[in-house]
Amino acid sequence: MKITYKPIVLSAFVALVLSSCGGSSPILSTPVENIDNTPIKESPLTEIEAHNWGHLDLVKDTIPGMSVDKAYAEIIKGRKGKQIIVAVIDSGIDITHEDLEGVIWTNTKEIPGNGIDDDYNGYIDDIHGWNFLGDAYDEQLEMTRIAATLDTSIPRYAEANAELEEAYQTALSSKQRYDQIYANVSSANKELTAHFKKSDFTPAEVNALTPAEGSELATAVAAAKFMYANGMTSLTEAEEQIKDGVEYFADQLNANLNKEFKGRKTGDNPDVFNDKIGYGNANVMPTKKSESHGTHVAGIIAAERNNGLGVNGVANNVKIMAIRAVPNGDEYDKDIAKAIRYAVNNGAKVINGSFGKSYSMHPEWVRDAIKYASDNGVIFVHAAGNDSKDVDTEANFPDDNINYVELSNTYIRVGSLAASYGTKLVSSFSNYGKNNVDVFAPGSEVYSTVPENEYKSMGGTSMASPAVAGVSALVWSQYPKLTAAQVKQVILDSGLTVPTKVIVGGDANNVQPFDNLSKSGKIVNAYNALIIASQIPK
Repeated sequence: MKITYKPIVLSAFVALVLSSCGGSSPILSTPVENIDNTPIKESPLTEIEAHNWGHLDLVKDTIPGMSVDKAYAEIIKGRKGKQIIVAVIDSGIDITHEDLEGVIWTNTKEIPGNGIDDDYNGYIDDIHGWNFLGDAYDEQLEMTRIAATLDTSIPRYAEANAELEEAYQTALSSKQRYDQIYANVSSANKELTAHFKKSDFTPAEVNALTPAEGSELATAVAAAKFMYANGMTSLTEAEEQIKDGVEYFADQLNANLNKEFKGRKTGDNPDVFNDKIGYGNANVMPTKKSESHGTHVAGIIAAERNNGLGVNGVANNVKIMAIRAVPNGDEYDKDIAKAIRYAVNNGAKVINGSFGKSYSMHPEWVRDAIKYASDNGVIFVHAAGNDSKDVDTEANFPDDNINYVELSNTYIRVGSLAASYGTKLVSSFSNYGKNNVDVFAPGSEVYSTVPENEYKSMGGTSMASPAVAGVSALVWSQYPKLTAAQVKQVILDSGLTVPTKVIVGGDANNVQPFDNLSKSGKIVNAYNALIIASQIPK
């Protein structure tokens, strides 16, 4: 929802003037009043706002975006800056997408298709990145892998086994319910299509029907009305969404929660770190259209700006290094650790990791890789997770610390915001943590690229993380003499503070001050970040 402030609240924003490149630029302060104690007007986001809300400005647009558009209009003004390579470790990227093909990294030291490791980096024909999964798609969850070992000496074995049993039974009953609902909705859609002799019948037409009680048409009308009451605009839309649910739970039962499932296809042992050098292949594309996560993430960071196509990325002079290491299930620690090292060794300055899990068989491998990135001046931006939990008290991997002692000074963990400035500011699904989450950024219903030249809104901390990766790249591009640690500190210091309480984890009974939910207590702001960066002695 969009919130429109009354003038008295807007007047509570003041400008702190700092000098910037070529002149002075104001840094936004934050409201000095609790907005929930001030009368506000709510109105829905327009389509344009919904497709771009993460780039909008809290003062000008009354939407809690990152002031990206303001930064380009008032500070960057067409300056390209230095090109930054951003590695996206994810499910694969459609590198042929109309809004991405011009921003994909190319390894100029490698000769395409000759079957030779021309640059001696251990990976053959890695022209645009690397695929550590090979042809695999489905995978187990980490708790399933732990339970499947039958090794009770593994830390948290009993916990993983118990959680797996509960999750399996839940998925089984959910799959059965979804199957039944899908059958009912599909039948209703066919019945009403036959009745109206068209498939694009409207809710108004259905609501006007008065079928005989107990007839098949009456059953179809009841099913349709139920779907309309739950936000669907058509039964075809309802069928598609319910089918997605059926497939989701089928994947869980057949692969994610199945102790017998074997998804690995790369010929290596995921529990031995250096058993096979260069496993996987150079195909960084998704294996299927529905494997859209990585393409969506890449678009948030770097979709070509102002080209008249679907979306604008946050950063204007980046190249995306595509690294496929996240399956439909939990990622292997080995793949993530190798992927981070690949990114660092091949020139990435920022790495985005929109993945995570509650269990980890080899967390030290990934921590070592995160430290390797930090030691080599690379920023690693990581999604906080979508379990509505406090990651200070509940495990979420990967992480950069052991007992709150950080191993990296360039790791940024990101929580998710919704497009509503008030008590519902924090996305209901977002993890949080005063010690283990650094900042928050737009993550709910973010519009971006998906495979085959299409665009879609998706939500998750997976969308908030690339927003911050994009701001990091933007700042570094404009101020390339900064160190990675300085860029991270700029991101944390320059955000907007929120002096109000928010609903946490979607639980209306859990209301906390926003600044309790992360280390910085702030919302990332690109406009402020550029100004703060300009003040650091070079």
